[in-house]
Amino acid sequence: MSSFRKALKSQQRNHHERSQPGFRKTVGLLEKKKDYKLRAVDYHKKQNTLSALRKKALEKNPDEFYFKMISSKLEDGVHVMKKTEEEVTEEQKNVMRTQDMRYVEMKRVAEAKKIERLKGELHLLDAENKQKNKHTFFVDSNKKVETFNLASHLGTHPKLVDRVYNRPTLQTLETKSIKGSVKPNIINKLAKQRKHQYKILSQRIDREKKMFVISQKIQTRKDLQDKNKKVKVKKETPDRAAIYKFESKRKR
Repeated sequence: MSSFRKALKSQQRNHHERSQPGFRKTVGLLEKKKDYKLRAVDYHKKQNTLSALRKKALEKNPDEFYFKMISSKLEDGVHVMKKTEEEVTEEQKNVMRTQDMRYVEMKRVAEAKKIERLKGELHLLDAENKQKNKHTFFVDSNKKVETFNLASHLGTHPKLVDRVYNRPTLQTLETKSIKGSVKPNIINKLAKQRKHQYKILSQRIDREKKMFVISQKIQTRKDLQDKNKKVKVKKETPDRAAIYKFESKRKR
């Protein structure tokens, strides 16, 4: 019987809804059942949302507090979360996701060794970030202050007063010959090379600091996998890993 019913259904014509009559084409498309169903579902969804909001407003506690009240603000009538300080930069995320802590520590130690070697070669002469030294001279009277001559007091040439290193006296200049280049163009070339070396040194110092911060953050994430109780003391920042205080537990 069931097979006979299936055979009859196979020969039936599919039902099609009538199309828009020609004289009503100016009115628009004729709404089909599927169009009505979509419109009805959307309407009921909006009505349910409005009724839920009315119920929530009626049952709201005026003394209730949410943390979003202080962590969000209104912009053009819309609640927007306040921007917090970025804890981890994109560069740090990529390195922590792809590299191991031993690799990061190895690169940091290599950078530290290169920094020490560069510092030994340059001695931080005329460095821009170096703290300026002060040299105070004491005299007996105000008259000597007015007539004080720094070049004669140091016994050197006036053009060499501003130099903080390699400042020979007049006696040295008279008794000994000057070693090295004295031509202005060569001196300027050497100064540019020295400035370039200082730039490389500064970049390596910054890179070493970044590697140190990344290794600290990786180590902190490994320590957090421990099941001991912990309390966050300081938040994580781009320049520092988060600081946690772990509960002291006696080992058996």
